[in-house]
Amino acid sequence: MSGALKNSPLHFARFEFKYILAANLAAEIEQELQHFLQYDPFVVDREHHRYQVRSLYFDDPAYSAFYDKVDGLHSRNKYRLRTYSLVDSSVTPLFLENKGRHNNLVYKHRTPIMRGDLSWSDLAQQELVQAILKQAESSRVLEQFSYDCLRRRLSAVALIDYQRRPYISKFDASFRLTFDSQLQVTQTDRLFPSAAVSCPLKILPGYVILEVKFRHHMPAWFHSIIQAYELQRVSISKICAGMKRLGLGDDD
Repeated sequence: MSGALKNSPLHFARFEFKYILAANLAAEIEQELQHFLQYDPFVVDREHHRYQVRSLYFDDPAYSAFYDKVDGLHSRNKYRLRTYSLVDSSVTPLFLENKGRHNNLVYKHRTPIMRGDLSWSDLAQQELVQAILKQAESSRVLEQFSYDCLRRRLSAVALIDYQRRPYISKFDASFRLTFDSQLQVTQTDRLFPSAAVSCPLKILPGYVILEVKFRHHMPAWFHSIIQAYELQRVSISKICAGMKRLGLGDDD
């Protein structure tokens, strides 16, 4: 794993717009965008210019984070344990993240987790929570997670995997696009479940999620792309889509 990913920002706030595209349309738009974008430095030398993203999400017994999203609450948040590998190894980075939304602004705060001498493949539920509380770097994120674990009885709910190809604007480094494909969800309480017992399900097969991320304004050239391809912005959460795929939540 590139050291750049390990050193990516721990805190940010920005706008995020999402679009669901058929795979062939995503490829066409991605080709069109080459005039304005360049690969994120993280993936310049990586195969297919993309990397793996794996997140184990936490929620309370009532699935409050899920229903806060479904109900469209203007202020909401969720916790996840994030890594960038399907394999547990001594060089696999781990992060505790708190991602949320306040009105239209998306924020993410995260803190590194020291691996120690633990086998993270073997940790589940309360053992996993205790390992996070012990090994995560001291931070406001850790304090909030610890408090919510006690107050809301948080536990691991589901694992989301996907491949991400990231771009940055040639003209404004704060304007970013990512193409997320091969989305899968696994009902598990482990970050690295055994292949023998895990049963991943595909999410949105044949489709790609385009995420547009910016701090101030969307450039005129991307507005032109939106109009040319008649892109329709959608509100989608990967974990909510995954939980619905697993039958763990209902958005009716």
